[in-house]
Amino acid sequence: MHPYIAVPVTAALVWRAYSRDSLTPAGIVVAALTAVVHAIHPWSVFFALLVVFFLAGTAVTKVKHRVKAQLTLSSAGSSGGEGRRTHVQVLANSLVASLLILLHYRQLLARDKSGHTSQGCWPYASDFLVVGIVSNYAAVAADTFSSELGILSKDKPRLLTSWNFRTVPPGTNGGITLLGTSAGFLGASIMALTSVLLLPFCPVGLTSRAGKLFGDIQPGFEGGSGWGFWEKVAWVLAVSLWGGLGSLLDSALGGWFQASVVDVRSGKVIEGTGGGKHTGPCDWTPTSSKTATVSRRVESGISLLDNNAVNFLMAFVMSAGGMVVSAYLWDLPLGTILQ
Repeated sequence: MHPYIAVPVTAALVWRAYSRDSLTPAGIVVAALTAVVHAIHPWSVFFALLVVFFLAGTAVTKVKHRVKAQLTLSSAGSSGGEGRRTHVQVLANSLVASLLILLHYRQLLARDKSGHTSQGCWPYASDFLVVGIVSNYAAVAADTFSSELGILSKDKPRLLTSWNFRTVPPGTNGGITLLGTSAGFLGASIMALTSVLLLPFCPVGLTSRAGKLFGDIQPGFEGGSGWGFWEKVAWVLAVSLWGGLGSLLDSALGGWFQASVVDVRSGKVIEGTGGGKHTGPCDWTPTSSKTATVSRRVESGISLLDNNAVNFLMAFVMSAGGMVVSAYLWDLPLGTILQ
């Protein structure tokens, strides 16, 4: 990524976060370091994915913000809402991608030193790390869109992890709606389109040195190593679908391993500060508000993970899973992941 683009864009994003008070001071520092990691890679696509995710995520967070704030409560008892994001929340969404970017950058440097250069383009059916990075952003974008827009659904959420798919209060971990699920696939599609526009695909018909390197210049669907129109269409559809499934996985993990605590008097979900666990006494057996003996009760899940841990685990599983699935589809051994 060219510094004369990365530096001013990073500075603008930092100023935006500071001026709008959308990140804590530690969150701003970690976000800036994350941007640096994305910018040092020679390909612009990864930095663009980070920027688009930040801008799109901020935009959907602001949609009917006051309405959403009234649907949940904070752990202190006031109106809910996302509030300032912490450094932990930033890492939960971007740490997996950052590590994979560093590994891929190291991989490119090793290839250049050994003389196995690809003229800066991406051969079809190769580079699993690229799949993992794009999968990460498709999944976390889907999760952000799903949670931020799904809570506005006029239909009550249904608990994905319950045997009878029962209705739950808005904001319950594991609760899904048609609006939220659709929004998740929209978020993933935005990341998929960003990647297909900026990834340095090796085009069909490339000749000379690249032709010798890849063996042929036919489209990937015809057994070649080039990315034609239909290969790119398949890429967008696959990334969009995979990212959307990531939001459903996040709901499942949250429904199982993250306790959703409800204020009995108002019936609203209580959100932990900074995506952390709810603290304070409550009845850990789901009950109705008429029979509850305490002011707070657990609607679903167990208190094993907080929201940040769920997000990180989901991002890791979807990134790793994307690489495994691509290895199967491309009929290549996973052992070549770092080659």
